[in-house]
Amino acid sequence: MQDAAQYTLEEAGADTARLVLSGRLTLANIGAIEPELKRIASPLASIDLAAVDEIDTVGAWVVCRLAREHNCDITGACEAAERLLAAMRGIEAGGSTRAHRLPVWERVPTALGEKVYGARRGIYGVVGFFGQILLGGASLLRHPTRFPIKALVHQMELVGVTALPIIGLMSFLIGIVIAQQGSVQLEQFGAEALTVNLVGRITLRELGVLMTAIMVAGRSGSAFAAQIGTMKLTEEIDAMRTIGVSPIEVLVIPRILAATFMMLLLGFYASLMAIIGGAVVGDLTLGIPFVTFLLRIQEVVPTHDLWVGLIKAPVFGLIVALAGCYHGMQVRGDSEEVGRRTTMAVVSAIFAVIVLDAFFAVFFTEVGWG
Repeated sequence: MQDAAQYTLEEAGADTARLVLSGRLTLANIGAIEPELKRIASPLASIDLAAVDEIDTVGAWVVCRLAREHNCDITGACEAAERLLAAMRGIEAGGSTRAHRLPVWERVPTALGEKVYGARRGIYGVVGFFGQILLGGASLLRHPTRFPIKALVHQMELVGVTALPIIGLMSFLIGIVIAQQGSVQLEQFGAEALTVNLVGRITLRELGVLMTAIMVAGRSGSAFAAQIGTMKLTEEIDAMRTIGVSPIEVLVIPRILAATFMMLLLGFYASLMAIIGGAVVGDLTLGIPFVTFLLRIQEVVPTHDLWVGLIKAPVFGLIVALAGCYHGMQVRGDSEEVGRRTTMAVVSAIFAVIVLDAFFAVFFTEVGWG
């Protein structure tokens, strides 16, 4: 039995030939003769497979293509070869490999409907998750001895204490940028002294809390989603339910309380660091002494600006923690879902924080705290 695929051309009549194939017409062997078979120019009367020892789908496809191109018959095929040839007949080599797509007038409404239903499922899921948190909180109020105080303290350390260096540095640099760029613009009107007002109000009221919320979302919100998602994937949460421990009480509520409370402190800390950064720029470039800059802040910044930031901070912390824990609890399937849900947690938290910040800006302006 020969392993290599071979062919010969025999005369079959006027200007026609008979192609005789032999050997093993398989994927591993037919590649050597397939380019030569393509270059056969003389018309073929038939293709003889009587001398073929073995044939697979690739060989059957090559034979069927030749028969189709030369409009000839295939003879001498054994029963097994005939089954493969029957399966390969009608397959066009140049057919489209693109997936079928609906027309655009059907595809767009279909995609829109899927998004609407997906949003509805998301709303149902968030409302249900929030309900579970309320039930878990009520259960802890009825049984305060079950409150996971150690978990709460640990999460407060992770969310707040360990974040102090990066948030302090970020806020300090933001204060420097605001003071420097603001003084350049105000200098055109001879109002460099108003840089104090600009730095004080924009950091206490907006940027201090907003940038801190974005940093906490990227740092702690993603950690919540990844930690809980991994526990869900490894069935640790199912094991907790099996032994009668509520994952909401042990995992979710401590993280939400820690993020809400520590966001209040981090937001105030970030505003102070930004003001210090602005005071450094004022002392070095504007001729405003460092202490004078800080004393001036007390005079020009209304008290309600401080309260605006303090009111927004815990709300932002609550949103970030809810997004992280919710997406972590929604992990299903494989490890890829953990990464996808972590990304969704960060994106949704930052988006919600910015939307709420816009709402708060309008609301506080309407109540006279503009």
